[in-house]
Amino acid sequence: MPPSAKPVSPRGEPPKEFEIRREIPLGRHPILGVFPTLDRLPTARRLEPDGDKRAELFRSTEIELVADDTWMYVAPKKKFPGAPRGWKPVVSPASDCIVVGAAHLRKSSSTMLFMDIYHELCHIRQRRDGADLYDRSVGYTRRWTEVEAYRFVVEEARRFDVSDEYLRDYLKVEWISEEEHRSLLHELGVPVP
Repeated sequence: MPPSAKPVSPRGEPPKEFEIRREIPLGRHPILGVFPTLDRLPTARRLEPDGDKRAELFRSTEIELVADDTWMYVAPKKKFPGAPRGWKPVVSPASDCIVVGAAHLRKSSSTMLFMDIYHELCHIRQRRDGADLYDRSVGYTRRWTEVEAYRFVVEEARRFDVSDEYLRDYLKVEWISEEEHRSLLHELGVPVP
């Protein structure tokens, strides 16, 4: 999952209030230490309408910044069978943690980071509600947790006028096939070229 720079321009930009501390050192940090305004954006209220649950989500979620060549993912609570070959995830049994590759945080566009961090926060909320984020019995693009998280960030990106071309590029992740990509675009209402 290497964080290469996406060549497509997003056109729209995330809210100007969205802040990123790109030079934070490797290691574990409170989420608001890396993305200080994340909990105050309208997107946070849409993600979790309940004020108490929203406050707890942002109070207790952590970021682990790693040197690995990776994007973002929710750290599993324990090692699980069937993990993709060669993937050695950070495991976080005691707390909700989003793992972020340092190159991704430092170099990726604010639009991509906005979409990625809320995608992963959607997964944290799902897991708190009992979802299995790493259910290997269903393909990645058919997993309801992925579809819901992608749908959420696509809808948010459209609020600030991100182009369909950028969304298509954003949704084309390395670990899915061309057919799965087209299926995901169709599911999310992003026009297939």
